Amino acid sequence: MRQTFVDTVSAALDHDPRLAVVTADISRDAFAPARDRHPHRVLNVGIREQAMVGVAGGLALTGLRPVVHSYTPFLVERPFEQIKLDLGHQDVGAVLVSIGASYDDPVWGRTHQGPGDVALLDTLPGWTVHVPGHPDEVAALLPAALAGDDHGAGRVYLRLSTRQNARAHPATGRFSVVREGARGTVVAVGPTLDNVLAATADVDVTVLYASTVRPFDHRGLRAAGHADVVLVEPYLAGTSAHEVAHAFDDVAHRLRALGVRRDVEVRAYGTAEEHDAVHGLDAESIARSIRDFLR
Repeated sequence: MRQTFVDTVSAALDHDPRLAVVTADISRDAFAPARDRHPHRVLNVGIREQAMVGVAGGLALTGLRPVVHSYTPFLVERPFEQIKLDLGHQDVGAVLVSIGASYDDPVWGRTHQGPGDVALLDTLPGWTVHVPGHPDEVAALLPAALAGDDHGAGRVYLRLSTRQNARAHPATGRFSVVREGARGTVVAVGPTLDNVLAATADVDVTVLYASTVRPFDHRGLRAAGHADVVLVEPYLAGTSAHEVAHAFDDVAHRLRALGVRRDVEVRAYGTAEEHDAVHGLDAESIARSIRDFLR
């Protein structure tokens, strides 16, 4: 996904003079060819993440369209005040593109893990949030993000991962119906889809796929026709629970929210797959949760 992002943005810099890239050492070398061609629009500020977002806000105030990139916690958590003030309060747009997801690279420890990113951005208005599950979806989502065609002032968060599904699905901003069933609806966000499909192979449920979670497709969820919903997100469990409640605000419904657990602090490094097991996001754990919920 990261290579697709770099290639797409590097090519876009050649024909869109509004675009600018701001990094804080992460992926600096990947943008070196683009920097050679556009030295005034590909900027690296060093390990200064707050300054990175502040610079992006300044560029946006001049009419440029900044693309800001780093690991999830360095992009969203550390410079959150600058996101809130230099982008949101100034009502200017930018495209924030993270890598590392919740725990893609456990070898680097907790400093490089950011499962609270989407929940944190949820405290601010006007953000579009994409969580692609395949590199082809990254390529499909980026053009509108770079153009600033999203709602609000064009504040977009694109959450990249090294985890990916076997195949791409339409990245239209709406939920895709992957499988239809009679006992309930399972919403799989981004790279959780393959585990969800494996978990529900012998369960009579509708599976919806979401590569865009903000705006949340309330109509698509409602159209699935079930008031029993299992939500599987690759970040903090329950991050989109309020969105499900909004979709069914006039209907009695049940929700089981799966995601990165809020009640544990994982201090072991391990592998991403081992972290999945701890948080109940591996296929076996998802299957067990769904069976228990439906029972």
